[in-house]
Amino acid sequence: MAGSIQVALAGQQNAGKSTLFNALTGARQHVANYPGVTVDKKYGHYSFNGTAVVAVDLPGTYSLSSFSLEERVARDFLVRERPDVAVNVVDAANLRRSLHLTLQLLEMGLKTVVALNMMDVAKGRGLDIDIATLSARLSVPVIATVGSRGVGREELKQLIHDRSRRPQQALEPVNYGELEPIVADVALSLGEVALATSLPSRWLALKILEGDQQAELLVREHMSADKAQTVLEAAREMAATFEAANECDVCDHIITARDAQIRAIVDGCVKASATKGETLTSRVDRVLLNRLAAPFFLVLTVYLIYQVSIVWGYELTNYTWPYLAKTRELIAGLLPNAGFLEDPYTRSMGLWLVDSANTLLNYVPIFLILFALIAILEDSGYMARIAFILDKILHRFGLHGQSTLPLILGGVFAGGCAVPGIMATKGIPDNRARMATIFAVPFMNCLAKVPLYTLLLGIFFVEDKSLMMFYISTMTIIFALLVSKLLTKTVLRGQETSPFVMEMPTYHLPTVSGVLRRSFERTWIYIKKVGTIVIAVAVVVFTLLQFPGLPEERMAYYESQAITAVEKFQKAMHGTSYAAVAEDENIVPLVNFYSNYKRAKLNAGGAAGSKRVAETFQAENPAFYALVKPPRGDKDAKKGRRALRSLIRTRMTLRRDMKEERITNSFLGVVGRSMEPVTQFAGFDWKINVALLSSFAARESSVATLGVLFQQDDDQNSSLEDRMGSETRSGGATALLAVSMILFFALYPPCLATTVMVKVQTGSYMWMLFSILFPTVLGLTVSSLVYSIGVATGVSGIQMMTIVYFSALALLIIVGLMSDRRSALRLRRMTAEVSGGS
Repeated sequence: MAGSIQVALAGQQNAGKSTLFNALTGARQHVANYPGVTVDKKYGHYSFNGTAVVAVDLPGTYSLSSFSLEERVARDFLVRERPDVAVNVVDAANLRRSLHLTLQLLEMGLKTVVALNMMDVAKGRGLDIDIATLSARLSVPVIATVGSRGVGREELKQLIHDRSRRPQQALEPVNYGELEPIVADVALSLGEVALATSLPSRWLALKILEGDQQAELLVREHMSADKAQTVLEAAREMAATFEAANECDVCDHIITARDAQIRAIVDGCVKASATKGETLTSRVDRVLLNRLAAPFFLVLTVYLIYQVSIVWGYELTNYTWPYLAKTRELIAGLLPNAGFLEDPYTRSMGLWLVDSANTLLNYVPIFLILFALIAILEDSGYMARIAFILDKILHRFGLHGQSTLPLILGGVFAGGCAVPGIMATKGIPDNRARMATIFAVPFMNCLAKVPLYTLLLGIFFVEDKSLMMFYISTMTIIFALLVSKLLTKTVLRGQETSPFVMEMPTYHLPTVSGVLRRSFERTWIYIKKVGTIVIAVAVVVFTLLQFPGLPEERMAYYESQAITAVEKFQKAMHGTSYAAVAEDENIVPLVNFYSNYKRAKLNAGGAAGSKRVAETFQAENPAFYALVKPPRGDKDAKKGRRALRSLIRTRMTLRRDMKEERITNSFLGVVGRSMEPVTQFAGFDWKINVALLSSFAARESSVATLGVLFQQDDDQNSSLEDRMGSETRSGGATALLAVSMILFFALYPPCLATTVMVKVQTGSYMWMLFSILFPTVLGLTVSSLVYSIGVATGVSGIQMMTIVYFSALALLIIVGLMSDRRSALRLRRMTAEVSGGS
């Protein structure tokens, strides 16, 4: 826009780019000492000398090639947007490696300012940098900064302002030796493209010779098809001729030439003090990355994350849940009143949505703590070490060192949640590994799976609970690794991949404000991106469970039962001083008054709160209150309370029976019955099918639905374990059914909130659909095979679980040992660019 300038901040990962961005704009931007966190462009604004400045924080990248998503995002912005100024944020402690990106920015013809950041770290390592000489040799302004403390901020703003108003200084081009004539010829043929894109023809020529697909796309966009094909084929022939004559890849030659120029630039600019001893980072790494000690510290870290966030964090829900419950009561008071048998649709739907939201919000305390701990690990620098330690193992199965965090959040052993786990995959630079991790995270043991496991173990594995929990807790990571390997070799084979390049950042002491800020920001993202969509889709699930409703004859039956119960109540109240309360128009308000009072008492805090509830309800309707809480010595009131309780119990029974029958005849129930011909091989009947289908909305729904379907009859005190165990055993079920259900539930599609997050992270409804269909087919296949083979061979449930577990473990070991490595040539190229040349 007029009167404003656009500034792009570009730099390698861990150079403090996002921190410097915050210092410039004051924006609340995510900052992490962990490679690959900044994946999206982020915008900020500030004013300087009356000029509006739009700052863009680009993804951290080591170069402007096409190895990773970050590089592509950063380069596409620089190519398409052509910012007025590019601030190259350079790690002062790793100058030679960082200048590869600097030269590429200058070759792109961008007005560049070099921010020599983290100067405090460089001085701590005994490095003395001659900034004036470095600036002269690069022909660009260079300024020393410490982003975390705001050092150099105002001076940098001044340089950006000045640089935007001055013409671009010509950089002495890198001498590419024997390649120079070819570069010149290709550049000459690209003049038309250079004019249309405002990109230097020399830079375009270098990219074309490197075989860069994005550069070739630019040529095809701005040239006729025939002419573009001619130019590109000629460039390929010249590159092939060069490689044959020099026995050297064009890319390697370009990197080597740049490195030679960087050596000449840096020579004499950087002096290292010989008096400095071993750094703190080196001393700490000697312990934490020790071959024997590293696994111990890793396991301890994971344990502490679980203990503090999941175990202790869950205790906080005891304090937050009452507020959610009170909010529910407040909203319920605004909705139409409940009916005797059926509630108005708006009330049923409204409370369903509130309950769905409360299920989501109940985990907020856990996520706040979890994200705070993650921020501490990121800022301290240890998160990068975790990725480094585990990459060798995870890579063999198509994952990435940075897949560790998502798997931890998902619940490696038990107690996680797939939603933040999938959110955390955003930081994985290897797209194929990122996609594989997205589909692997739901296999982890989230908190919501535990109730069903507990129920089944309590019914079928009373004597083998410990062994079964060990199997369940560890087999999910086995399945996840095997599935990841399968997917990367099949449907994800065409996804882009890049070598694992991990720089170990220096250790830093996290700031309280930074940790808290990111904890709240990430939790808000969770609520905003998932919660709103979950509520919307919950409407669909509610409809599937409620419609088409009960047939007229069944409704007539329940209504007749209700009339009989009301008449019995009125007969009991006849002749008492409270007979008027039992009149027809008072029946529904009275039973709602009773229900509301009981809920309010349960939600009341302490004796004082309970007293306030009593006073409120007594003032609201003294006659109703007398039947709920009879005055001392009032025999009519006590008689009325007994009759009212009998009416309430009958009403609850009728409503529960109607709910069960409605679910049975609902669209979802019909689907459950229609699935029996297929699921019978896994031992599932329609009730289990409905429970598993309902758990798609939320994993906890599986046990709740089973509680409705396996309802108690005469024995009002029987537990769900007793009822379900009795009915399933009478139907011939054995522990094999439990094993089949456990395996299916472990492999079952992610819940609704997780599938929404899959869509958010992949940007594709097709991948979202795949995340539902693939686990369904896989889970049903495994469960059917296990159950059918178990029935045919007559093995017990624990025996079959043992066979499945060790078979999967053996397959995991075989696959891991036979796993191939990534392309050596691709790795060598990337390593050359990152490390500073060959």
